[in-house]
Amino acid sequence: MFKHLHVLAVSRSSTSSRSAPRLDHRSSLPLHAQAELFLRELIARPEYRDAGLLPDEVSLSKSMGISRNTLRHATAKLVAEGRIERKAGIGTRVVEPRVESGIGAWHSFTREMAAKGIQVETYSTRVNTAPATAEVAKALRLEVGAPVLCIDRVRGWDQRPEVHFRSYLHSRLGLTEKSDFTRPLYELIHAETGTIADESHEEIAAIAAPQWLAKVLDIKLRTPLLRRARTVLDAGRHPMEFALVHYLCERFQLTLSLRHK
Repeated sequence: MFKHLHVLAVSRSSTSSRSAPRLDHRSSLPLHAQAELFLRELIARPEYRDAGLLPDEVSLSKSMGISRNTLRHATAKLVAEGRIERKAGIGTRVVEPRVESGIGAWHSFTREMAAKGIQVETYSTRVNTAPATAEVAKALRLEVGAPVLCIDRVRGWDQRPEVHFRSYLHSRLGLTEKSDFTRPLYELIHAETGTIADESHEEIAAIAAPQWLAKVLDIKLRTPLLRRARTVLDAGRHPMEFALVHYLCERFQLTLSLRHK
């Protein structure tokens, strides 16, 4: 969850839970994305966190200085994530977050595991600039061989490596090897560049651990792994990250929720 709201470029005249900032129409950040940031902050407040009803749509949109359609665009994202639900004649209510590991849980692995009572540890972090492979170049819409920042992290718990993350960041973000990658990645990107991780496209496959992964995860060669290839887009639908995540199958289960509409 993003807590940095400086992009709204406003100050609140009231600390009331029902107050909302007027959004910045001159900002490069779309109004619906600004509204989404505020809503994420709102639903985290104690008075709403426990299935509380949010202020009504008319009041919120008027307070923010946006149309109801723009506000609905912002709330639709939170509805899709299962963070809020809308019911005719009742209003919009905060939903208790699910703790299952699902395909939608991509913003923060640490927080997803914390919801399960698991304290994630980072055992190693390596950052370097590397030429984009064909797979990376296609995902980030770059030329093959273009320089990209590559972040390798081995994470787990109970002194056992469980997951290997490899993230390739688009050069336009301007992050360097000196950036603080001990922070949650999307919060770091937002804080340093103002860019919001807005959408994730996922591909899931099962593989046998190659030698290099067997070594970093301290497992036997050809141990079954879950491979998750993720392309993350910003609010303008531009690719910002391509990530390859490998999980030990014996400790993870992927869940999908599908609904016919």
